[in-house]
Amino acid sequence: MKKIIKNGMIVTATDTYQADILIENEKVKAIGQGLSDVYAEVIDASGLYVFPGGIDPHTHMEMPFGGTVTKDDFETGTMAAAHGGTTTIIDFCLTEKGKTLKNALSTWHQKSKDKSVIDYGFHLQIVEANESVLEEIPVVIEEEGVTSFKVFMAYKNVLQADDETLYQTLTTAKKHGGLVMVHAENGDVIEHLTKEALRNGNTEPIYHALTRPPELEGEATGRAAKLTALADSQLYVVHVTCKEAVEQIAEARSKGFNVFGETCPQYLVLDQSYLDQPDFEGAKYVWSPPLRDKSNQEVFWNALKSGQLQTIGSDHCSFDFDGQKDLGKGDFTKIPNGGPFVEDRFSVLFSEGVKKGRISINQFVDMVSTQSAKLFGLFPRKGTIAPGADADIVLFDPNAERTISVDTHHLAVDYSALEGMKVTGEPVTVLSRGEYVVKDKEFVGKPGAGKFLKREKYNSDALQRQEETATGR
Repeated sequence: MKKIIKNGMIVTATDTYQADILIENEKVKAIGQGLSDVYAEVIDASGLYVFPGGIDPHTHMEMPFGGTVTKDDFETGTMAAAHGGTTTIIDFCLTEKGKTLKNALSTWHQKSKDKSVIDYGFHLQIVEANESVLEEIPVVIEEEGVTSFKVFMAYKNVLQADDETLYQTLTTAKKHGGLVMVHAENGDVIEHLTKEALRNGNTEPIYHALTRPPELEGEATGRAAKLTALADSQLYVVHVTCKEAVEQIAEARSKGFNVFGETCPQYLVLDQSYLDQPDFEGAKYVWSPPLRDKSNQEVFWNALKSGQLQTIGSDHCSFDFDGQKDLGKGDFTKIPNGGPFVEDRFSVLFSEGVKKGRISINQFVDMVSTQSAKLFGLFPRKGTIAPGADADIVLFDPNAERTISVDTHHLAVDYSALEGMKVTGEPVTVLSRGEYVVKDKEFVGKPGAGKFLKREKYNSDALQRQEETATGR
């Protein structure tokens, strides 16, 4: 059914203005004053912001890790995402040595089949760079529309790839229009520090952070950036957590390299002290890279405001405290790494960023939606409100106050890492391709309604032109 959104304040990455939006056949048909259509449902957005739907570039739904599987699957995870204002996720496909990339994609297509309530895409892990894998990369780009590839520099003997694999992935991505992503930590040194901690009887959750110091994230980020420059390629550093890594990204960008950075809401509002709680409570806050000293938070806000970091992903990777996190009692290395954040990504950034004057409202939209659309081949189909774009739209109450809690969230996991945090700003109604997923804060969507998104190739020239226009250069 046609819809007209009236009386709301439209906010994109570049503009803020009041106008009506006509939605027809899943798309934004028109934007203007006094729009009318006798066959359209009228949605009154008085007092609300009208945002493009959020794009979360970093989720792990139904992902195996550490002998268990993340609690949220593509149904519960995307329902929670929708409640939080996110209308598109890009999830990570893990691959196996000796098996094809398409085999991994098939597995993740099966996981998501008939489950997702919002649109979704996939990133592919590259664990080895042999001839068959390198030959398959352009095939999955062209045929599957999967245009981003992740290389782990940590989790030795599990997920970690070597520098040759990273470099060959970078050169192949440059040639065929892919974007390379890295989990940037020095896995070899982490392995040594971890063994040393266990030998000394240091088994509590805090040692997860102490054996993964920020210097090792900074070193790996710098190494990846330099290999990117050597390959004349493009790099996206996921879940940046510390000033050491921010400095490496800023230096690379100052030299004109195509290096981009993502951080996550948890690093903006939580710190390392949470891992040092008694009675194993610290396990709730074990993820990688770990939480850092609180002083890093100001660095992040400055980097977001200045554009040295471009996106906010959730790194949603949820494990129950009872029955999953407690696998690591007596040995912090056995605590499943990850936390539940897909639902609150939007509100935390608005409340802590826009409401507290740290970023502008247009920067907020850029970080939670537009930049990810541009980097990952979805713009202008998604990431903005414009004629021809998918009608992924969030009606957002900027003054609503709520307290984040496991008692009210929509995730399957048994705790909230942000328990008790008060936020201002809340999605009220969420549309995915013009259809209600959340209406007046109630879920009305349908599992399986979300579509798999074939994405466009990475386009460095177009991104450069957009950046120059945005900065007035």
